[in-house]
Amino acid sequence: MSSNTRLVPVPATNFIPERDIDKQPILEARNLGIDFGGLTAVDAFNFAVSPTEIAGLIGPNGAGKTTIFNLLSKVYRPTRGTILLEGRDTLDMTTVQANRAGIARTFQNIRLFNNLTVEDNIKLGLHNHIKYGMISGILRLPNYWTEEKAARERVPELLNIFNMEFMSQYRAGALPYGAQRRLEIVRALATGPKVLLLDEPAAGMNPSETAELMENIVKVRDTFQIAIILIEHDMNLVMGICEGICVLNFGKVIAKGTPEEIQNNPAVIEAYLGKQKEVGSNAESN
Repeated sequence: MSSNTRLVPVPATNFIPERDIDKQPILEARNLGIDFGGLTAVDAFNFAVSPTEIAGLIGPNGAGKTTIFNLLSKVYRPTRGTILLEGRDTLDMTTVQANRAGIARTFQNIRLFNNLTVEDNIKLGLHNHIKYGMISGILRLPNYWTEEKAARERVPELLNIFNMEFMSQYRAGALPYGAQRRLEIVRALATGPKVLLLDEPAAGMNPSETAELMENIVKVRDTFQIAIILIEHDMNLVMGICEGICVLNFGKVIAKGTPEEIQNNPAVIEAYLGKQKEVGSNAESN
């Protein structure tokens, strides 16, 4: 898929796939930076993703990748720069408001409600679509039951993405590791995102699970028509499904481009891949 992609420039030195040149980036960071005390963790970060793009954010450990996800999802407030969601400045948004506006994410360390069922975990993700108030919930008014019925019907539809319908009543903490990873993605999708941030979705997976995940990420993009940005160490996955890739080192962007361009970029080969030209294998230890 990625071999036929061309990237074209948009403002602030950003790039999106050529097919979306007539569309506004769904998410864009301009000159983004954050300092922790006297330490600059991210500086002059420019990045854009188009409405249906699968983009990669890669770099050595400590490069600032998860910090950027925390900035994009409003866990952190930037020291400088701008984050635009559909052209709207997210500066004053909280994490909850950013999620309701369309930014959802998963985490490097799985964060599920382990003692709840798979169904209940997903229903928590559906909170953006709940239309009954506290009084209706407490008194179990008709509106409550209508919304609950709609949520129960939505759960199997979402689980069907990963063929997990039969796990609906399983306890989340009892699921195999790979299934927990998939459940976290499903729960994020339940919020109705426009942009899905995946933080190391293949971490801990074996090669067959990773291959299946690659297919599922593309399936999610095509089914929901959303943008996906992923942080990942597995170069087979990144090079196999990402259209545009941004490479970080010490909190700064050192390269942007298609997978082919990134594989042949001298700065990336030296700083990220350790001067190894064979990028089909894992270039970074987890």
